[in-house]
Amino acid sequence: MNGANDLTGQLLIASPGMEDPRFAGSIVYICVHGDDGAMGLIVNKPTPQVRFVDLLEQLDVVAKGDLPDVRVHFGGPVETSRGFVLHSADVDLGDATLRVDDEFAMTASIEMLDRIAGGQGPRSSLLALGYSGWDAGQLEGEIAQNGWLTAPASPDLVFGRAHEFKWGGALKSIGIEPSMLSGEAGRA
Repeated sequence: MNGANDLTGQLLIASPGMEDPRFAGSIVYICVHGDDGAMGLIVNKPTPQVRFVDLLEQLDVVAKGDLPDVRVHFGGPVETSRGFVLHSADVDLGDATLRVDDEFAMTASIEMLDRIAGGQGPRSSLLALGYSGWDAGQLEGEIAQNGWLTAPASPDLVFGRAHEFKWGGALKSIGIEPSMLSGEAGRA
């Protein structure tokens, strides 16, 4: 899928009326979108019960020096035991890295965790457990039913730490005041 309908590198913002509780209040960064479907990571739902240092220990990744402050997120309801690193595009591990655009990349390999633990990771990153996925046409249908709004992605919004303000900030980035939205869909 190319052109205006390709949402790769964009944000999905859950509408106030989002019926799926797993996505209520979510912002999803779309890593890939094509004719076969879409895949993305929720970027505003940290999992405080899972710490980066604990994951490294479970995977036998040895930290070399002080660990960077990497938050672990709920990336979506699919394959929740699998980890994905969404990061700035300044580190590329070849075939293991999906370069989304000039600012964002995604890597799903222990090598990236090893680099981060060794102080040689990307400038910005977040770790997501699980991902959000849509079959062919499914995401387009959800957007048509007003389940999602779309917005351009910015590193500040995606990698920012103030998760409680990301949803409203994403809406404001496209000129929508969050307090003006209703959870009810209108019918004329």
